[in-house]
Amino acid sequence: MFADLVSLEEINNSALPPVQCWNPPLSGTMDLTIDREGRWIHEGGIIRREAIVKLFSSILKAEDNQIFLVSPVEKWLIRVDVAPFYIISVSRDVRGSEQAISCKTSTGENVVIGRNHPLTIVKLHNSEEIVPLVEIRQGLKGFFSRSSYYQLVDWCQSGETSETAEQLFLSSMGERFSMGSLAEE
Repeated sequence: MFADLVSLEEINNSALPPVQCWNPPLSGTMDLTIDREGRWIHEGGIIRREAIVKLFSSILKAEDNQIFLVSPVEKWLIRVDVAPFYIISVSRDVRGSEQAISCKTSTGENVVIGRNHPLTIVKLHNSEEIVPLVEIRQGLKGFFSRSSYYQLVDWCQSGETSETAEQLFLSSMGERFSMGSLAEE
């Protein structure tokens, strides 16, 4: 039903370098941070050239819960506050009784939440904060802007689980993803 949306994703991904094939030894740690609002900060200064950020985002690789910038001959560990991608907008396409939720990153990538790009809820390290993340590609996740997150919640439906606690669920591409419990704590 949503084959046209999936085809656009495949076109976007076909232009990416084959980082999954690059396995050089660790070169070291780079003073590069991707903060929780998607800003790339190198040696204390924000990288403002979008072309550089887009290039660097195309050579990211996730391994053992760490994020690296890689090339065929170098591998640099970088710091990521929440997730390497920042979702700046979401949109909904409804066809019949099904919906597809598309996400756009600050680097221009588009994914559709579903089996290939699942939505998960995680607790941030050293925090009680729980956030939704979507898989962008090969273990690399995207963190939702506040407005995108609120839009997702607006598209959710409530329902019971086997534990009988009322939950919020987001449906996309025929899959159902939990957005958390509605129980008061």
